[in-house]
Amino acid sequence: MALDILVLYGSYRRGRLGIRLADYLIRSFEGLGHKAELVDAKAVDLPMLDLRYSDYPAGEAPAAMAHLAERLSAADAFVFVAGEYNRGMQPGLKNLVDHYLKEFDRRPAAIASYSMGRFAGVNSHADWTVTLSAMGMAVMPERLSVGQIQQTLDENAEPHGDGGAALDRGFTGFADTLIWWAQAAKAQR
Repeated sequence: MALDILVLYGSYRRGRLGIRLADYLIRSFEGLGHKAELVDAKAVDLPMLDLRYSDYPAGEAPAAMAHLAERLSAADAFVFVAGEYNRGMQPGLKNLVDHYLKEFDRRPAAIASYSMGRFAGVNSHADWTVTLSAMGMAVMPERLSVGQIQQTLDENAEPHGDGGAALDRGFTGFADTLIWWAQAAKAQR
């Protein structure tokens, strides 16, 4: 059963390196026969959180917010590409997510963390695990963590070197678990 997987990414920085991981994930899930689509917080460009989508009267939410709510509600699973900023969450991705709640409820989520350093975004991964669980999501226990992302994925999001080989190996279990949970949740819906 083909799944609809959204890959959420939130960096607003110049020279964004994490987009390489997002592109890698999209291509890899598509290679397994699933639909995978990027939700780029910078491109969606929601304002800093003032009102959540559910706070607006029906039909009055900004168009970009309403469109994303529909897209989130239709998805079978989510992958959060979580960069680590100052040992914590990326503010752009957190702001995007905070605009919604019920659109994520009872859905499986996987976290792919990254950093330019060798710790691979593990602090961000831990923060996102707590946040997504509190939002009612089933967070996958498998980690996909990419350290020294600039050396692991080239500008075309192709893995190279030892880090790239480790990423390819790690993706298999990461994807298998997310797909299993997404198919189970889809059957329940």
